[in-house]
Amino acid sequence: MDHKLNFITADDHNVVTKSLSFILRELHPDANIIQVHNISDVTKSLYNSEIDLLLLDITFPDGNSLNIIPVLKAIQPNLKILIFSGLDEDIYAVRCINAGVNGFLSKLSSEEEIKNAITEVLVSKKYISKNIQEKIMDNYIFKKPENPINQLTNRELEIAQLIIEGFKSSEIANTLNLQKSTVSTYKNRIFEKLGIDNIPDLIKKINLYENMK
Repeated sequence: MDHKLNFITADDHNVVTKSLSFILRELHPDANIIQVHNISDVTKSLYNSEIDLLLLDITFPDGNSLNIIPVLKAIQPNLKILIFSGLDEDIYAVRCINAGVNGFLSKLSSEEEIKNAITEVLVSKKYISKNIQEKIMDNYIFKKPENPINQLTNRELEIAQLIIEGFKSSEIANTLNLQKSTVSTYKNRIFEKLGIDNIPDLIKKINLYENMK
């Protein structure tokens, strides 16, 4: 008797988890599919069921999933994780792979590409889009300058994104459950690494990179 696959679709938007579940059902009609909408329920589900593939967004109201990849892998060492995110794949794809996930997929991907990514990850392959593969090769062959944003740690990048979105230090502290002084320390590190000293320059730095892609 064939093994019945178990999936988790994790996103804070119900329409996304339902859409992914529909696609999974087309690929694997008999699969068990768990839909969750926060990081806490992801970890609870992993404790309760052996999961073949977790389709996971990056940003949730209760945290950033990149920060807990080691925790998820500790719960289930053989777990395969495919990130499905609306964040810029040029910034996040390789970062996610380095964090230990099996693939990165943009929410702008076609249904066909989503199906291909799921299939490849299930057979123990890594998945990144052809666009990212080409950029990696270009950077290697032509020695293009590295994106300065890649200097930031996952936590620093998370805080930089919140700063750009207009969050104040106190709001970032509350959102990430950090001390306000800790947020200030991170902010100073971000500015130092990027060679800037104010928020408008941070926004310009991000926009400049976006325009160069």
